[in-house]
Amino acid sequence: MKGYLGEFEELVLLTVASLGDTAYGVSVQEALDQRTGRSISMGALHSTITRLEEKGFLTSHLGDPTQERGGRRKRLFEVTHGGKVALHRQKELRDGLWKVSKTALNLSR
Repeated sequence: MKGYLGEFEELVLLTVASLGDTAYGVSVQEALDQRTGRSISMGALHSTITRLEEKGFLTSHLGDPTQERGGRRKRLFEVTHGGKVALHRQKELRDGLWKVSKTALNLSR
């Protein structure tokens, strides 16, 4: 693995994956705000995206110019194969920990 995957990095990768072809800065920010109930700053998001690109977990490219953006292009994001592997490893780790901890985490006690 090319580095540790932090909680917010995991959320960003999962959000990008869920948005598919429509994953760009604002759409990722809005989806994260909605799903987490937290206000995510664009600066924090861009720092995280840069880190994920440096780790090889995320890639980006410029989309076509649109009239609604005054001819400007959106930077679209996509989870790489390495990012998918990192997410699966993170899920396996969490699932394993939940499995061995479920007795201690039982809410009925």
